[in-house]
Amino acid sequence: MRVLLVEDDAALAESIARALRAESFAVDVADNGEDGGHLGSTEAYDVAVLDLGLPRRDGLSVLAEWRAGGRTLPVLILTARDAWSDKVLGFKAGADDYLVKPFRVEELVMRLRALVRRAAGHAASVIQCGPLSFEAQTGQFQLDGMPLKLTAFEWRVLSCLMLRKDAVVERLDLLERVYEGDADVDSNSLEVIIGRLRRKIGASLIETVRGLGYRLTAGPA
Repeated sequence: MRVLLVEDDAALAESIARALRAESFAVDVADNGEDGGHLGSTEAYDVAVLDLGLPRRDGLSVLAEWRAGGRTLPVLILTARDAWSDKVLGFKAGADDYLVKPFRVEELVMRLRALVRRAAGHAASVIQCGPLSFEAQTGQFQLDGMPLKLTAFEWRVLSCLMLRKDAVVERLDLLERVYEGDADVDSNSLEVIIGRLRRKIGASLIETVRGLGYRLTAGPA
């Protein structure tokens, strides 16, 4: 899962990004509304965390522009503005959730996971694909009921495939959601990660769709 964090408080942004990366999220950070708006309009993200009181451009205008441009990524507003009127304005602009500072980072993580899960069309928190299960609210995978140990990159790829199980996920789409914007990506890195995942969960669960990408499937019943 790839997160866009638009926050001008450098210390807070660093703290949030560190916590999200510890939970295996890929995080891109913008410290002003102009850069954040551009990233949200041009890059692929699973969810955005957006402050309102930003330099160079207010968060509400950034959000309104995303929605006017057809950007449907889930957006959580993270702000010190706790008045009911501010919340109304945020939701009217197109926010999906609203969290007031100060906050617990554990709550932020849970809210982001819920937004990504619902955006992928899953109402239940547990997603099943054959012997593989994914508890979307905790981020935990199990194989045949046993915890599955994954690296951060493996978790990002597998969670992306799991949230869109039985559908083909294009190679470029996976790459965009696995790596942060400034990462130096090797051309074969995704294939290496897929290979490691196949060894861990079974080769038959991840199907290569030639010329397109990959599909997670339990196969015929």
